[in-house]
Amino acid sequence: MTIEHASVQVARKPWGGADIRPWSCIDVSGDPVGELWFERIDKDAPGSALLLKLLFTSQPLSIQVHPNDEFAHAIDLPNGKTEAWYILSAAPGARVALGLTRRLTPQALRAAIRDGSIAGLVQWRPVAKGDFICVPGGTIHAIGAGIVLAEIQQRSDTTFRLFDFGRHRELHEDDAVAASDAGPSQAQSAPRRLTDARRILVASPQFVLERVDFQANSQWALDANRETWMLVIEGKARIGHTDATVGDAIFIEADSAGIAIGLDGMSGLVAYPGPDPMVSLLQDCTGRATKSPDASTGTGSRKSGKIIEAQT
Repeated sequence: MTIEHASVQVARKPWGGADIRPWSCIDVSGDPVGELWFERIDKDAPGSALLLKLLFTSQPLSIQVHPNDEFAHAIDLPNGKTEAWYILSAAPGARVALGLTRRLTPQALRAAIRDGSIAGLVQWRPVAKGDFICVPGGTIHAIGAGIVLAEIQQRSDTTFRLFDFGRHRELHEDDAVAASDAGPSQAQSAPRRLTDARRILVASPQFVLERVDFQANSQWALDANRETWMLVIEGKARIGHTDATVGDAIFIEADSAGIAIGLDGMSGLVAYPGPDPMVSLLQDCTGRATKSPDASTGTGSRKSGKIIEAQT
């Protein structure tokens, strides 16, 4: 039974951002920050099925592909890497790539990787704040410059690069060709309303991603029967005995707690293993919940997330 304020691991990247406020107040002097990884505080705890990140891009990331579960099992990996992105901010003209403009044979894909023409074959699309994109394993993709996004993914670090925008890192031609569904991406499903406060953005076998929007001063009961990640993207709340504001993530597993929403309301992203939404995850208790002294005054203690620098 667990409710904890997630720790934060910092990944410095040459394509990262020099200003990551309001998502974090860490010192970004020196190498830019590309990613913030949210992790369990207890390093000896069982590993989670999902990984939650924030990404900050000042340059385009590589064109890449991750294995799906079937291909991952074929190469003796425990699982593939399906992911989803939620755009937190985007500069004018910002874009992401998802799938190819046309279907390629394995031979044509291999040739496009070798001569670099794959860069002109990916399907770029503009993005804006509030957009969300599901990236199933096997989908060729890239993230452009000028974007801050939240990413939820299967826990895997397996990435095969097809093109690197002049950074001269290793390309993974054989694995990329074998892992790729080398064609246009699947149509994105429209969000669906689960309750007035909950919208299902992605519902896949790997995970469910929701956006939640809570009214000011409302009271909620949280009951998570599987691992659940909650990221605050607007406002603030008190979740159990933990205060959470913009950029904070809470990990919950096999536990329940009250949620007291702040004076300005709170919006967040919630993710947990799929395939089906947890209908009973959140119950509105406004008007019948008894506030704890800490929830009403906002003076309770907070479990601060530990920050770990990871040079990658």
